[in-house]
Amino acid sequence: MSDEVVIVGAGIVGLAVAFHLQGEGRRVRLVERGGVAEGASRGNAGAFAFTDILPLASPGIMRKAPRWLMDPLGPLAIPPSYLPSIAPWLLRFWRASRPDRYRRSLVVQGELMRVASGAMEAMVRDAGLSDRVRADGNLQLYESEAELAGAREGWEQRARAGIAFEHVRGARLAELQPGLSPRFVAGTFTPHWKTVDDPYHFALALFDAVMARGGTVTHGEVTSVAPAEGGVRVKLHDGTALDAAQAVVAGGAWSRPLAAGLGDAIPLETERGYNTTLPPGAFDLRRQLTFGGHGFVVTPLSTGIRVGGAVELGGLELPPNFKRSEAMLKKAAAFLPGLRTAGGAQWMGFRPSIPDSLPVIGRSRASERIVYAFGHGHLGLTQSAGTGRLVADLLMGRRPSIDIAPLRADRF
Repeated sequence: MSDEVVIVGAGIVGLAVAFHLQGEGRRVRLVERGGVAEGASRGNAGAFAFTDILPLASPGIMRKAPRWLMDPLGPLAIPPSYLPSIAPWLLRFWRASRPDRYRRSLVVQGELMRVASGAMEAMVRDAGLSDRVRADGNLQLYESEAELAGAREGWEQRARAGIAFEHVRGARLAELQPGLSPRFVAGTFTPHWKTVDDPYHFALALFDAVMARGGTVTHGEVTSVAPAEGGVRVKLHDGTALDAAQAVVAGGAWSRPLAAGLGDAIPLETERGYNTTLPPGAFDLRRQLTFGGHGFVVTPLSTGIRVGGAVELGGLELPPNFKRSEAMLKKAAAFLPGLRTAGGAQWMGFRPSIPDSLPVIGRSRASERIVYAFGHGHLGLTQSAGTGRLVADLLMGRRPSIDIAPLRADRF
């Protein structure tokens, strides 16, 4: 039996797990069904959103959801044909949004973000990625004082967690982002928010660091992960069997059947995220902008300006609906007069989402040698290094720095 660790999934979470395990002196093999970092790691908004501690499953979103669902191109959409499939997940999401459960998830998310922030700082330094990270903050925008007032409870929660922010108007708002539409009367600036030069390039640079440390990669679709005598066995669609000492399931949106084969029924759903990346220079964008009332962000990247976000709960099989990308781009042009919208490249990717807005990090039911690391939703890049550190703790037999019971698969 090999002494290496097999990591199913070479997205940003799998890569961060690999890097942390290598720091413990472990040999790692990544197994990827497609290209390295070609999933959600390629087309995300590129933010280290450590201040984003509010769970998506919240009392507030349940008030907004009916209005959003009436607009098929709005911030939240569910294709009618997919409703029967997703109904059990929606019920769990509704339960998770109850005030008591929301408060518990908020505490856990805050603890996880503290681990993620420190682990990311160390990983960026040790992997030589510092020149790929910008600390220019995030500006969340409001179209009325009433909209800002509606967000105050969330900012008060962040203040209690020690997160710095500044509510801005007038000249200060214009200073932070010139050229905004006058419809935006206020904003909230979070100065410690960071972004990467391009999330795909960042992930590929981390992959290069893993390979330079002796990592290997196998391309193929994993059909099962199971305990074996003295270790684990990972089987691929082509009949290949990989024997290893331990395994990590970090397959993102494709992780649920692997967990089911291990006896863990995890309510993992797929958020289909859309964006358009415009050429560099399409707008004088000073920092990432969040249009929370419309469910999307605009991010300055080294490769252009990315307009994307929103949530479409539609699974893995339905064809993309790029009208969603077009709708966000049209809004962005109205919100940022002067934005040049020609020459953009559209993208759709799959975010792995759990109803309580928390990832699954912990040992499988079948074996302590098999650990889960998936379900981060919108926060895969943000929480990748923290997940890598927690998984390394588990596989090295150490007690993790935070209580991971609320993240374990058996919480369901």
